[in-house]
Amino acid sequence: MGQILDALAQLLDLDAAATRTTYLPVVRELVLEGSWRTDMAVEVVAYRDEWPARFDEVARDLRRALADVASARVEHVGSTSVPGLAAKPVLDIDVIVDAVDMDLAVAALERVGYRHRGDLGVTGREAFTPPGDGPARNVYVCLDGTVNVRNHLAVRDVLRRRDDLRDEYAAVKTGLAADPTMDIDTYIARKSQVLQKVLAESDLTDDERRAIRQLNDPSA
Repeated sequence: MGQILDALAQLLDLDAAATRTTYLPVVRELVLEGSWRTDMAVEVVAYRDEWPARFDEVARDLRRALADVASARVEHVGSTSVPGLAAKPVLDIDVIVDAVDMDLAVAALERVGYRHRGDLGVTGREAFTPPGDGPARNVYVCLDGTVNVRNHLAVRDVLRRRDDLRDEYAAVKTGLAADPTMDIDTYIARKSQVLQKVLAESDLTDDERRAIRQLNDPSA
């Protein structure tokens, strides 16, 4: 963050030390575009019946924008995609494409107002800031067949067919979110164990499940 402010000071011909002193406390309180504050409280709410319809609304527009991308399919993933599951009130949407269509899909979303943010450190996944209209959502263009995509689809599909695991996962999530000191990194790490139980019911390999656990909880 300090490096961002130094670059801004250089660009505007300002004193770097003064810029850090004046603006760093302010920047710490903002959600910078393309990132999140890890110290924000985690909000998990009861399942909302409106979520499938809100996804359909966004998916319809995305499919129209992606009409010329032959391999593209739009998938509702994340907890809002599982009926009855408590979730953070933000839709997660994966646009899954073949490697040959990645650039074409990125360009197609940019043309309809999505701002490309790069891969944010996840190879094979391009993130976007959506236009201001419509429901809160995370939208990604993802390379088909990656562990990231297989993980998203596996968790969704298992939880849709296993009410017991859905309810166990919901209890863990709501319990963690009830802690006012909870941050997003700790939240992700502490629900990793139950997610591994979910993934054990999928077709992911042992190596894939280990990779996902290490990503979610580096201390494991």
